Amino acid sequence: MISVQNLKKLYTLNKTQKKELQTTASSINAVNGISFECSPGRVFSLLGPNGAGKTTTLRMMATILKPTSGDIKICGYSVKDDPEIVRSKIGFLTGSTNLYDRLNPGEIVEYFAKLHNMDKNVFEERKDKLFTQMGIHEFSKKRIGQMSTGMKQKVSIARSMIHDPEVVIFDEPTSGLDVITANSIIELIRDCKEAGKTVIFSSHIMSEVDLLCDDLAIIAKGDLIFNDSMDSYREKYAGTSLTQAFIQVVQDHSSQVSV
Repeated sequence: MISVQNLKKLYTLNKTQKKELQTTASSINAVNGISFECSPGRVFSLLGPNGAGKTTTLRMMATILKPTSGDIKICGYSVKDDPEIVRSKIGFLTGSTNLYDRLNPGEIVEYFAKLHNMDKNVFEERKDKLFTQMGIHEFSKKRIGQMSTGMKQKVSIARSMIHDPEVVIFDEPTSGLDVITANSIIELIRDCKEAGKTVIFSSHIMSEVDLLCDDLAIIAKGDLIFNDSMDSYREKYAGTSLTQAFIQVVQDHSSQVSV
């Protein structure tokens, strides 16, 4: 379970940033008091245009960033008060792998297993399952620096999932990947759902959202502007493509803010 409670993230702007943003304001609200919940056994999609605040929100969930105010509870634990426990409960996957070039997949995954204090036998069993599922065995002896983008992303998935987390956060996980690798990630998300995990998924690819999503939230300019089930979204915008409906929701909000 993920519970986002009146979450805010405020950034102080320096002179260069003010000039780039063409503003005289001393700060900017990247996330402006949003609240929503993600339930186990369901896939929750968080969508928004570039700069909307969705990645900032996901990074606060992962304890990479600290909220300015409000809180996020992951499996009942606060990201502000219990960040170490939260990190033990989550798997966080982005489009940026940031792996160690000199290590091979087994060494990478073992390193993260040790960070989670995993039992050696449990680790070996879990590693074999993930490597088989993601097709990593065939290049398991290869160094990260010699791998393709798709290979690296598969290793990143294994790294994020090795400790069998209760909550999985996917931030643009298929960005820039080939169809086969992207499909393996889609299948992993489905497996997480079937296993009863809490899954939050962000993507710009609306066909993936349509395929996977049970619940949907849309964020724009730091504000939460839609939060309901995917069925309600489809019903509300019946006869309109998901992409066009998304654009309409965002544009309607922009026009209201500018009034």
